[in-house]
Amino acid sequence: MSGQRVDVKVVMLGKEYVGKTSLVERYVHRRFLVGPYQNTIGAAFVAKPIQIGDRVIVLGIWDTAGSERYEAMSRIYYRGAKAAIVCYDLTDRSSFERAKFWIRELQNLEEHCKIYLCGTKSDLLDPDKTLRRVDFHDVQDYADEVKAQMFETSSKTGRNVEELFYKVAEDYLNSGFQEMTEERGVDLAQKKSYMQSCCHH
Repeated sequence: MSGQRVDVKVVMLGKEYVGKTSLVERYVHRRFLVGPYQNTIGAAFVAKPIQIGDRVIVLGIWDTAGSERYEAMSRIYYRGAKAAIVCYDLTDRSSFERAKFWIRELQNLEEHCKIYLCGTKSDLLDPDKTLRRVDFHDVQDYADEVKAQMFETSSKTGRNVEELFYKVAEDYLNSGFQEMTEERGVDLAQKKSYMQSCCHH
């Protein structure tokens, strides 16, 4: 991946087990993995082209570790990001509080980074609405407050996953600061961390 063209750097942030890697798996490979998994260690990178009208935008997606012990490392990966997808689990209130932490970090350190709040595992609510621990309207109010876009997604069914990443690319095209960037000098193939983790919804 080193040296590959990237138009917009996108970072995935959020508590461990919220399903960041599953979101990337669903978007990039259109699949949902079930079975034993390991947490992402550090971060993993993948580039994905997306067509917007007559333009092709390449999203450089950094999937960061959710564990707090990797917090300092995650800061390295979100530097210079044009977009951040901050994830929380719709069935876990604490994950939403953790999402707020990352948004405060971004506001303080990456003020030009556009934020997308992403509730995950929405498919779990289909058979049992009582599993919801994060109120839709609470998140909408918070998203309005921090000027973030809001999505509720399911990596298992694919609900709103394509729409989320399409919106990231579309907003970038309309942002007026379309600078071509290059990700250089980082080869995550040796880390063997990509797509080994987060097979939750």
